Formats: sequence, structure tokens, C-alpha cells
Amino acid sequence: MTSTTEQFADVAATTLLRFATAGSVDDGKSTLVGRLLHDSKSVLTDQLEAVEAASLKRGQEAPDLALLTDGLRAEREQGITIDVAYRYFATPRRRFILADTPGHVQYTRNMVTGASTAELAVVLVDARNGVVEQTRRHAAVAALLRVPHVVLAVNKMDLVDYREPVFAAIAEEFTTYASELGVPGWGSGGNPQENWCTAIPISALAGDNVVEPSANMDWYGGPTVLEHLETVPVSHDLTACHARFPVQYVIRPQTAEHPDYRGYAGQIAAGAFRVGEKITVLPSGKTSTITGIDALGESVDIAWAPQSVTIRLADDIDISRGDLLAPSGDAPATTQDIEATVCHVADQSLAVGQRVLLKHTTRTVKAIVKEIPSRLTLDDLSQHPNPGQLVANDIGRVVVRTAEPLALDAYADSRRTGSFLLIDPADGTTLAAGMAGESFATTKTVAVVEDEEGWDF
Repeated sequence: MTSTTEQFADVAATTLLRFATAGSVDDGKSTLVGRLLHDSKSVLTDQLEAVEAASLKRGQEAPDLALLTDGLRAEREQGITIDVAYRYFATPRRRFILADTPGHVQYTRNMVTGASTAELAVVLVDARNGVVEQTRRHAAVAALLRVPHVVLAVNKMDLVDYREPVFAAIAEEFTTYASELGVPGWGSGGNPQENWCTAIPISALAGDNVVEPSANMDWYGGPTVLEHLETVPVSHDLTACHARFPVQYVIRPQTAEHPDYRGYAGQIAAGAFRVGEKITVLPSGKTSTITGIDALGESVDIAWAPQSVTIRLADDIDISRGDLLAPSGDAPATTQDIEATVCHVADQSLAVGQRVLLKHTTRTVKAIVKEIPSRLTLDDLSQHPNPGQLVANDIGRVVVRTAEPLALDAYADSRRTGSFLLIDPADGTTLAAGMAGESFATTKTVAVVEDEEGWDF
């Protein structure tokens, strides 16, 4: 009979990897994605024929693999990525959900969307240009969103004659910036379990080190991009997570077969729940004991994230959509004053005093923006205190007061229950994506512009 730890280990060793691509304009993100899909035999014949026809129409002799992801007419006309393109493919070793994100500075918010659920980010750099402003911006966003792994793909090595010193210099510069972000160690083809970043020299156009090892860079002994994607560890110790269950729906059949059935349905956000466990309902603070867990029509003794289940309790207490169930010994504190970092994603600005809706898991409450203490400049990690408002693509610190208590975790502890959205109550537009608590992996102090006061990022 397997132990609970062994059961968790089996579940944690998932074969699915969510990853996002990022980088500056024309660094070759879409070409890399197209090369991955093409060389891993994940492109259907009719798709490839359509790309070949479109490429010939544009006067190109060889198929432009970037067209496999750049599907919008404006994207193909301008040769850039505008929206986030999601692609699904698989190899014998792992399944993948890929988010190809835009590189232009005005679409930084789209990169935030694509990377918010990613377990790995591929940041591309043009070997001719090295680390540029947008490279630093995307690295900072990946660190801010606490993406567990980053691949620095130094692209277009064929245009610099596959020279190792060019690759080494870019890797070193990125290393320095990554250390300023407070992220874990660095490695070039090293053990990915010990490093946040792994550097790989590639040519997406020629296919060097994308799926097959390059014959032109015998000085590089690390994995190809696909090998790294297939082997990078994405498992998490679910037994160590703070167990959280946002209630989505209350089930009351009231039928002859189930006259007294009362269950609370939803998806487990983190951790695990067991029959017999004492839980606390938030924000009310009432307690009860789990008497049953139903999953896929069957009763089970234990359930874990991200399973969708129905939980039954010993007591008939007032629970509705938006409430949060947590173990009584590990329940988060409730608060109406939320300090967080937000990425502003709307065209309209977010200003001090503005009334908004705050959506956290399945709960939506009224709120007001009390303060915007600072705006972060990702290029040099400097703070601009008291900007008064945030506009599209800005990242800043905010203080929000909610009309009702919320049970938030720090984003550092849980990307799921530490995140929230700010919404315009007038038309439902998403204004900003928020991350409660500190910003980067460490609470390091960076330069403050014009004022010594404010928030430490």
C-alpha cells in the first residue's frame, strides 16, 4: 500500500508543462515556436501547406515558420506578434501548453497574461544586439510573476558565426541583471533543479539547438531547447502547500434520493483536503469538519490541487460562492487593506480614489484605490514615488481598501490565492492584475527616484 507522500509524488510528477516565450521585437520568438512545432512533428500537413502558400505569396522561397503562430492579419502584415497565441503540442516525454507573447513594449501587458500561469519562460535575445531594454523588462516580469524557470535563448547565432564569446558575454550580462532581481542561481546547461535560468545558444531559423543539437557549436555541451523543456522539473511538493478551497457553487439536490445533501463544489487551489479534517470557513471564521469528499461521482478520502471536487461538512453553516475553506490550523488572515504590486493592463488609467471591483478566486467585492505609493521602472528597477495613477503596461505598488474582508495569501506563497484582478465596475473591463505582498523573490532595496520614501521592491 502506497503512502500519502508517495501518492503526492505520483501526482506532482505531471507530464504537462506550461511555458511562455518572450523577448524584444524581431528576436525570433515566433520562428522559434514554429521551429519547435515543425521539428517535433507537431504540425499538421494542411497547416504546413497553408504556411508554405502564404510564404510564397510574400516572395519567400522557404516556409516562414513564424506564420504558424502569427495568425492575425495585422501580425502577418507587420511581421510582429500582437496577441498571445496559445499552442498545444506533445512529445513522447511531455505535453506542452505554449503561450507565444508579443515583444513590443506596448504589449508588455500581453506578456504578463501569458506568463501568469507559466512554469517556464523562454526569453529570446538577438545575438547581434545582446541584452536590450525589453529583455530586462521581460526578465523582471518573469521574476515578478515568480515563474519558476527561465531559459535564455541566445538566438541568431548563425549571424555571429556561432562564436562562443558572443554567447558568453550575453549570458554574463543577463546573469548580472538576474542577480539584481534576487532570483536563484544561474546555469548554462547546468542542473535546472538548482538554477532559475539556463542559457542555450540557438538559431531558430536554421534549427540549431532547438530540437536537434547543432553541429556548428561543438563548444556547447548543454541541452537543446526541447530537451530542456522535456526534462525541466515542474513538480511541486503538494503536501507542503497551504490548502485552499474557494467555493464556487453550493449543491442542494433536494431530491427523494438525496433529500439532505449539501455539498460545496469548486476546484482545490492548493494543497490537499482529507475526510475528518477540521476546517475554517473564511471570511466568517466558522469551523466544521469534513465528512465527505466527492470526486467524479465517487467518494474519496483525500483530494488535492487542482482537482475539482465537492466537499461535505458536518455542520449546516452559511457558506456561499466566494467563501474559502482552509485547514483550521493553517487558515490565512482576513483583511480589508491589501498592499500589492499590480500590472496595469487596460488602456484607461488607474488613479488614487478610483472605485473598482476586486476579484479574488471566486469572490468579487467592491473596493477603492487608497494609494499608489510608487511606479516601478523595470529597466533599472528604480521607483518613482506617488505617480498618482498607472497607465497601460505600468507596474506599481497599490494600497486597496475592500468593502468586505478577504482571505489572501502572499503571492510568494501561492500564485493562485495570492493574485487578484481589479475590474472597472462600469463595464467589466479588467484594469490590473495584482500580486499581494512583496514583489520580487527577495525584499531587496533598489534605487528610489526623487524620494527616499516608498516601497522596497
